[in-house]
Amino acid sequence: MPDCTPRTAGGRGSALTRRHKLVNLAGITLPFVGLVLAVGLLWHRIVGPTELAILLVGYLLTGIGVTVGYHRLLTHRSFATYRPIRYAFAVLGQMAVEGDVVTWVADHRKHHQFSDRECDPHSPHAGYGDGYLEALHGLWHAHTGWMFSTAGRADRARYAKDLLQDRGLRVIAALFGPMIAVSLIVPALAGWALLGGWYGFGAGLLWGGAVRILLLHHVTFSINSICHLWGTRRFESRDESRNVWWLSWLSFGESWHNNHHAFPTSAFHGLRRLEIDPSGWVIRALETCGLAWQVVRVPAERQQAKLEAG
Repeated sequence: MPDCTPRTAGGRGSALTRRHKLVNLAGITLPFVGLVLAVGLLWHRIVGPTELAILLVGYLLTGIGVTVGYHRLLTHRSFATYRPIRYAFAVLGQMAVEGDVVTWVADHRKHHQFSDRECDPHSPHAGYGDGYLEALHGLWHAHTGWMFSTAGRADRARYAKDLLQDRGLRVIAALFGPMIAVSLIVPALAGWALLGGWYGFGAGLLWGGAVRILLLHHVTFSINSICHLWGTRRFESRDESRNVWWLSWLSFGESWHNNHHAFPTSAFHGLRRLEIDPSGWVIRALETCGLAWQVVRVPAERQQAKLEAG
């Protein structure tokens, strides 16, 4: 039986501290509070294009930070780029408030190693039965509950050694707390400048901060939960990864999850013409501008061979 306990440098099993659990709880619940407040504001003033623009810009920048930066660049090394661009993606990813870059990458690499088996940090299947309540329990664990458990969480020194050896990424990870504050202050100041006064400040904070975090959190969490329960399976894989087409726009192409698990290092998760993959578009644009190279592609013959082997 594999040992799923994360290890510290001294070899002892680590546990989430009470402070860590409270921080995770705040990160999940406060955006909901912000959404309630934002809805409350709508009773007095219809939300306008400026508030939505602040939300959209923040969602796009931080979402791409997670999908292109955290995931395809730093976790799977799907392409190479210049160090300042790598650091910029890491900073944007941290401003999504989904964990510091080193921890996120370590957990995701472990997810691929043990996908939907014991030791997977956020599988809706591993360790759960086949009944209705068991399925709900697994869904909750995969979507959010895993953030409050040490079971299966990755040892950063083992799964993200390359990131820890990069001084710049270590510094960025250490500044996770201040970057959360920046991710809230920037949209608040944008609201102040564009809408004026304390209403503008509050609207920017709510729509560009709390609501943006809420939406991006649950789209990202849905890749762990929904995309391992419902959808289509184009390729045979040892796990339950599935493609969910209707999430592709919101998730920047991450919901072509069965494609991704079939070819984890591919820079493009949308492998067919109509498989919408905005993160792939960003990588292709970087490549066209000479800012990305060694971009991993899966030839059609290799895809066909995978289909026939299944």
